[in-house]
Amino acid sequence: MADGDTNLPTIERKLGLQIWGIENMKMVPVPEKAYGTFFEGDCYIILHTKRTSRGWAVDLHYWIGRGSSQDEQGAAAVYVTQLDTALGGSPVQHREVQGHESETFQSYFRNGIIYKKGGVASGFKHVETNMYNIKRLLHVKGKKHVSATEVALSWDSFNKGDVFLLDLGKVLIQWNGPSCSIAEKSRGLALARSIRDSERGGRAQIGIIDNERDSPDLMQIMRMVLGERRGELRDATPDTKADELQKANVRLYHVYEKDNDLVVQEIATRPLTQDLLQHEDCYILDQGGFKIYVWRGKASSPEEKKAAFTRAVGFIQAKGYPSSTNVEVINDGAESAMFKQLFQRWTEKNETQGLGKVYTTGKIAKVEQVKFDTTQLHARPELAAEQRMVDDASGDIEVWRIEDLQMQPVNPKTYGQFYGGDCYLVLYTYLRSGRPHYVLYMWQGRHASVDEITACALNAIELDKKYGDEAVQVRVTMGKEPRHFLAIFKGKLVIYEGGTSRDQKSTPEPAIRLFQVRGTDEVNTKATEVPARASSLNSNDVFLLTTSQVCYLWCGKGCSGDEREMAKMVADIVSRRDKHTILEGQEPAEFWEALGGKAPYASEKRFQEQSTHYQPRLFECSNQTGRFIMTEVVGFCQEDLDEDDVMLLDTWEEIFLWVGKASNAQERNEAIASAKEYLKTHPAGRDLATPIILVKQGYEPLNFTGWFNAWDPYKWSDGKSYEEMKNSLGDVSAISEIKVDLNNLSLNKTTLSTTNLAGSGTANSSSEYKSHFSHSESNSYNSNSHSSPALVPNGEGIYSREVLMHRTVDELPEGVDPTKKECYLSDADFHDIFGKSKDEFYQMPKWKQQNEKKQFGLF
Repeated sequence: MADGDTNLPTIERKLGLQIWGIENMKMVPVPEKAYGTFFEGDCYIILHTKRTSRGWAVDLHYWIGRGSSQDEQGAAAVYVTQLDTALGGSPVQHREVQGHESETFQSYFRNGIIYKKGGVASGFKHVETNMYNIKRLLHVKGKKHVSATEVALSWDSFNKGDVFLLDLGKVLIQWNGPSCSIAEKSRGLALARSIRDSERGGRAQIGIIDNERDSPDLMQIMRMVLGERRGELRDATPDTKADELQKANVRLYHVYEKDNDLVVQEIATRPLTQDLLQHEDCYILDQGGFKIYVWRGKASSPEEKKAAFTRAVGFIQAKGYPSSTNVEVINDGAESAMFKQLFQRWTEKNETQGLGKVYTTGKIAKVEQVKFDTTQLHARPELAAEQRMVDDASGDIEVWRIEDLQMQPVNPKTYGQFYGGDCYLVLYTYLRSGRPHYVLYMWQGRHASVDEITACALNAIELDKKYGDEAVQVRVTMGKEPRHFLAIFKGKLVIYEGGTSRDQKSTPEPAIRLFQVRGTDEVNTKATEVPARASSLNSNDVFLLTTSQVCYLWCGKGCSGDEREMAKMVADIVSRRDKHTILEGQEPAEFWEALGGKAPYASEKRFQEQSTHYQPRLFECSNQTGRFIMTEVVGFCQEDLDEDDVMLLDTWEEIFLWVGKASNAQERNEAIASAKEYLKTHPAGRDLATPIILVKQGYEPLNFTGWFNAWDPYKWSDGKSYEEMKNSLGDVSAISEIKVDLNNLSLNKTTLSTTNLAGSGTANSSSEYKSHFSHSESNSYNSNSHSSPALVPNGEGIYSREVLMHRTVDELPEGVDPTKKECYLSDADFHDIFGKSKDEFYQMPKWKQQNEKKQFGLF
């Protein structure tokens, strides 16, 4: 798509990333090979498109390098506005400043972002005469979002808490600060491997310094480049991140112009509601100075829409916020998930919920509950996640009550009956893949004492230890029982407002009680005691009124036959008296007498209003600095769960805390407190009784794993740790044999073997940029230049079949081309496997070669 009235290039409608740089005020495409590398003197435009359940989600960013000119910044902003128009006003627009990028932007570059010195404005033309003619120091920061900034080649650039990469072309030395975490070291190594593989075609050696004393050879090279180190290294500087308390401070402003002046009028603070946004106007939402959103109403004027970024920047200046403050421009009807979650409730037009059927009634949808097939849960983990179901609820239950701060077994005949004056532990055991799995529910009564609630948590820890620390722990607040908790009691869950199930009851049970019954089957039914007054009734439900003589089943006009049947089952639990079914409007006088007389009650038809179509969100939790800080991981996957982390997964109905095996004790102990703090400080004013579920690494239930795409249950046993990744780099002691010639920066190989050097060879020395941005291929090794790449330098690099067959890229020896695994077989092994020689094999058509490689696990 091209626009005749603008200087826009042709824009392809395709999934994924497209990046342009601003050169001579024009958009110049950046080749894919250079994605993730940004020159500090330039501005860039980034277009990201992905498919969602509701169509396409398009994000448009303009990135400002710290050394870029005002003209370039202005041009980038204009292009973004033009692109937005050309794309039909659907993209969410972002203003990004170097070093302060949004979490959405950072999610596109999973191996990290590299900032390079120079740019068009600085006169750098970036003609690289030799791809190995490099000498730079990169300061790597971040655990979840990694960025590498080019810094001065000096020991003064170093500190004790970060990772530094000394890049010498053929050698990359990763220096890990003594107070670095495992995750930071792993991310640094991932970035080093990415530079080696994408920029050097796999032909560079990586050396790692974890402890300077253990790496004398590598330290010698560093001293040759940086000189001798004098004095102590600096302590790490903590990241200046906004804490959750700051992010919770949301304010909505109406923005308009009056007599050429920008008028900003505050109209609301947290919690915000959707009806505050009028389609005719534009608004600014200030999230504690951490991020600024501009919302553009459908019916607002074109002039207002065009001025969105200008107004945001003006607002930032007026407030005295840093110029690096993130800005997101949102179009009415195309709001981002991040924007919607700042509101107490966000309703989408004509949106179905769960597995229900939707009917449109004005703007509110009535959702009819449809029974789902629990046998689908294992085949479809995403269904387990959506339905919040660990399994089909057919496992075994054990229940204990906390009595005198100890666990007291509950009579199995009364399982499902919970009293508001007590705390209970419920252990649910189910089989998966032939071995037992455990869920431990901690049910806290509304009237239980603080001591009992504390004892409940302590006893849960002891019980968990008894089962090998494998249990998923779920904190349940009375009245907020999760769906699976309802299902395990098979329709017999009764919540009594007060009292206790102990034998010695301190107060007599009331003679008259009223229970509201909601649910259509054994999986979703619950009876809750409510005040025995007429005002408690609701025409949409069935109520049980128990007296000393009789038990009434009161059926509201809006209840269904299924609801009446479930109420009959519950009636036998709450009363042994005769059951009388009465319909709304036909009540006998005794019924109203028992309730203390007639009174108005809710009789409007209940519509299930659509709450936010909530996208699950994953955060890394940190409380180490005394400030509660959360780092969001956008577009998360299983790889983002690091062994030394405590992660929080928010699915709105439930909060999951995932605890890594190597996480520190302080973070583990504070996990629940962190989750409570998260709910308390959430901008949308969240329900503090939301269930909190503690999940341990390696024992994740289906209702957790279902939120992740392609969850691998064997990852924790097969995944490579940092030490394993480090060891897979080969014997790096041979690096000492590389002579560093600091005059011409060439690194000459002496007695290095192929197995010690991760790929070796010579590179074409003329790798010139066609334009400032059009990086030519940095890897001059053409993998298609030979029909048979036997091809391993000097006939070396032969590996046994066990090392090559059925192996993923990460499991292959360093330097092996994963697309040509068969080349590394000996002639004898090759003939034994394929039944032909290498020459015969490479004379076959390409598709036949591929098929045979697939057949023998070498594809």
